[in-house]
Amino acid sequence: MEESGITKRKSSKFGKKEDLFHVLHKVPYGDTPYVKAKHAQLVDKDPETAILLFWKAINAGDKVDSALKDMAVVMKQLDRSEEAIEAIKSFRRLCSKQSQESLDNVLIDLYKKCGRTDDQIELLKRKLRLIYQGEAFNGKPTKTARSHGKKFQVSIKQESSRLLGNLGWAYMQKTNYMMAEVVYKKAQMIDPDANKACNLGLCLIKQARYEDAKSILEDVLQGKLPVSHDIKSRKRAEELLKELKPKMAQPEFVDILGLDDDFLKGLDQLLDAWGPNRSRRLPIFEEITPFRDQLAC
Repeated sequence: MEESGITKRKSSKFGKKEDLFHVLHKVPYGDTPYVKAKHAQLVDKDPETAILLFWKAINAGDKVDSALKDMAVVMKQLDRSEEAIEAIKSFRRLCSKQSQESLDNVLIDLYKKCGRTDDQIELLKRKLRLIYQGEAFNGKPTKTARSHGKKFQVSIKQESSRLLGNLGWAYMQKTNYMMAEVVYKKAQMIDPDANKACNLGLCLIKQARYEDAKSILEDVLQGKLPVSHDIKSRKRAEELLKELKPKMAQPEFVDILGLDDDFLKGLDQLLDAWGPNRSRRLPIFEEITPFRDQLAC
């Protein structure tokens, strides 16, 4: 009886050690292809083997949602982003409806990594359209997100502002600063923060609208915006203002011709996505003035 008790205690200690191993390395239990892939990724630090095992998991139908997303992330780390994009496009049909949103987020990062700005813009606008139609977050007002191993709640309001911020940055990469300005202003109306304010200030500088840019950047330094205490944003605002000083002596010139056909086409697409069926809009979109009103200001 006593030996049995010792054996039981030993197995209990072993179980605790095993539990601790899985917690520390964030590796799931089991011996399936997906578990082996995560072990190769997180414990062995062998990304090539991890990718092969993720493929095996997908083909075996083993946690396909997670396997496809995790494989794409590992591919991105190995500068195989184009391959990751094709994998998601080819196999996302095997994934659940609940996983499509997170796969879109991975795709956006992959498009950014590859410099596929047009694809990035189209996907961001599609995600914003889903919010407008009330179909994002599976119809719920919030969703659970994870960052650095910690879970937190994200609201539709926060997600809308985040997507608009990403869209504004994408337009900046195309040097379409007028469209970027419009989008950043929308984002600030929904959920203002200092980082997007700095980007908006940069858009205005690029359009030689120096007084407007100065006003926005000074708001960041004076703590008039949420997250204005963020050291990086404050430092960036200081750098932009320093860059702005020698330009202030120059006359301001707004290039109205910047509203070219491509800009108007993109603008109309957003209006088409958000304009009809106003009754279906989420309240957050009802609070925002139309794009054209803002451009007229």
